[in-house]
Amino acid sequence: MGHLGSILQMGAGEFPAWLEVLLKEKFFNACLDHEDVKKNEKNILCIDCCLSICPHCLPSHTSHRLLRIRRYMYNDVLRVEDGSKLMDCSLIQPYKVNSSKVVFINERPHSRQFRGSGNFCNTCDRSLQSPYLFCSLSCKISDVIMRQRGLSGFLRVCNSLNLTDDEGGGGGVDMFLCQGLACTAATEIVRKKRSSLTTTTTCRRVTTAVSSADTEAPASFLNRRKNTPPQRAPLY
Repeated sequence: MGHLGSILQMGAGEFPAWLEVLLKEKFFNACLDHEDVKKNEKNILCIDCCLSICPHCLPSHTSHRLLRIRRYMYNDVLRVEDGSKLMDCSLIQPYKVNSSKVVFINERPHSRQFRGSGNFCNTCDRSLQSPYLFCSLSCKISDVIMRQRGLSGFLRVCNSLNLTDDEGGGGGVDMFLCQGLACTAATEIVRKKRSSLTTTTTCRRVTTAVSSADTEAPASFLNRRKNTPPQRAPLY
């Protein structure tokens, strides 16, 4: 929290409330308003309410700007396409997840290493690929505040921001909610199909076993056939 605290302190006075929530919030915790419902992880940031919400909260935020948070390597990330509508995400090293480029929201813990040759984060010295200068969104914000003494050139005007699916297919709020709530129903359908297939297979095996038993000769008859001496043809 030390690095994050210094960022918020440097940007005091013009730091947007939604951006502070984005950097400080612990996403993917259970939503207390829907704690008894499945798929209740808070993985959406409502820009207008400055609040993290879960998919079940969406009916109260359908007309708001919504930013979906994702997970990569146990860390919170943003899609570059989504984040770029709100701020300048250039020069932050991206990673590819589900055919989409994402960037880390906060600096990841790591042991500082000797800054020799190569490309490193301007803020935390993490090793990077060329030509990127920052490992995370928070590292870039820290650098922007120190160099420009403000975020006016970093933030962008965004009047509309809808949720998009993982493949970047242009899905909106309704599609995201549908995908989240339909997951349980789809799982139940698969389970029922598997159960039906198992029952049918078992019945077929039992029927086959009974049918084969009916066609076999009784054991006593077989034993009697074994004890009867072979009959030989008469000699002429």
